[in-house]
Amino acid sequence: MISFKQLNYALAVDQTRHFKKAAELCSVSQSALSTAISELESQLGTQLFERDNKKVLVTPVGQQILAKARNIRLEMDDLVHLAHQQQTPLSYPMRVGVIPTIGPYLLPKVLPAVRNRYPDFQLVIEEEQSRVLVDRVRSGELDTAVLALPYATEGLHCFEFWSENLQLVTHRDNPLAGLPSVSADKLEEASLLLLRDGHCLKDHALAACRLQPSELDRSLGGASLYTLIQMVAGHMGSTLVPEMALDQLLAGSSELAAVPLAEPGPHRRIAFITRLNYGGVADIELLMQLFREQLMACGSAPVNVAIENS
Repeated sequence: MISFKQLNYALAVDQTRHFKKAAELCSVSQSALSTAISELESQLGTQLFERDNKKVLVTPVGQQILAKARNIRLEMDDLVHLAHQQQTPLSYPMRVGVIPTIGPYLLPKVLPAVRNRYPDFQLVIEEEQSRVLVDRVRSGELDTAVLALPYATEGLHCFEFWSENLQLVTHRDNPLAGLPSVSADKLEEASLLLLRDGHCLKDHALAACRLQPSELDRSLGGASLYTLIQMVAGHMGSTLVPEMALDQLLAGSSELAAVPLAEPGPHRRIAFITRLNYGGVADIELLMQLFREQLMACGSAPVNVAIENS
């Protein structure tokens, strides 16, 4: 009889492509893991891995079998999670992804409250760009992820809990700094700096201002919002920043000013995404509520936000 333990060992070998590292990942001896894999291959009547002293390869049939094994593990994880959340909220570990233009600005505002109310909750945070996070949620490597919408999330649950506008951050010497708000047609005077390709905030900024990528100077861009702010402080131009990030990015910078963007909003919406059959939806909904409460306690207010499941 094939065991769940054997499948876990095989998936660990697939992940690491190394028997010793897979054994360490599973907290067993290498010999125990190798024996279990050999027994699994014998029971299946086929070889999953080709191995020698230097590398481990997955056979073509092994790839198909391991793909099904991943789905089995996801179903098992969801079953256990569903059972746990019926007992105590946030009692089961959760792996959460977050994008770089949200994580550093949202998490310090909300995690202390989560830790205070649920001190035993085991939360693992990983930061990556949206494309990577969506793929990892689909594969089950992450339970959920916090993204900025709009973004392609077909085939996943999407739970919106916040929305916000963008503001223009510019040097106080810039004439735009004295305006009550700035429209998109004024941004030509701002020498607009945005994040490099791959960051969804760039797409949201372009959409809010009805600009095309070709209208930007490709030589001027940054890998992070902190980099862009330093470029603005150096009189290299202006940038667009989510309201959530303003307090941290402008802290102690008397030479910079933030001006609301006078374009219809919200300019981006914040949401949790997860698999359709994920067993911990109730825990995600609880986190959404806590996050929203803490953002409002910090003096923020959502822009036409709707909490929904799509």
